[in-house]
Amino acid sequence: MASASPDRIPTREECDDLMVRYEMLPNIIAHSRQVMRVALAITDNLKNGTAVNREIIQAAALLHDITKTRSLQTKEPHDQSGAQLLRELGFARLGDIVEQHVILKTFDPVEKLEEREIINYADKRVMHDQVVSLSERVEDLIKRYGLTDEIIVLIRRNESQAFEVERKIARCMAIDLDTAIRAI
Repeated sequence: MASASPDRIPTREECDDLMVRYEMLPNIIAHSRQVMRVALAITDNLKNGTAVNREIIQAAALLHDITKTRSLQTKEPHDQSGAQLLRELGFARLGDIVEQHVILKTFDPVEKLEEREIINYADKRVMHDQVVSLSERVEDLIKRYGLTDEIIVLIRRNESQAFEVERKIARCMAIDLDTAIRAI
């Protein structure tokens, strides 16, 4: 792979190579590819004047779980370790987006739509490799990860923000959000 500058975005082929190099499990790759399809369905159906970078959205969707396989053993937060890895590889902007695919650091419902919001939302619409509603995804997260009341509260808080992000994205769409996603 060519050396990366902090602002360079990996190509689709480079993303595929990174998924292999970092031994992403096949089910995690399938999930990531479906997240990419959802994110690009959103991106490709935004109203004129809504400017986002399609290439970084594609790469961030494909690589958002780059350290998820490893984290199954280490128990590390894969959003943080994935961001760190991507920054070390020279993909700083990509790392910033991947770092926020689980929880957005900040969110403003009226500011311009950002790539990190699209990735965060697209990930929440894909359970394993299937597109689902936000509510279905949250219930699955609670079932799989809600081991304590504190974790359940955090998941529910994140759910509220996800619905705000969904409303923001829907306002930026040229067509109905669910229609765009169902068309993939």
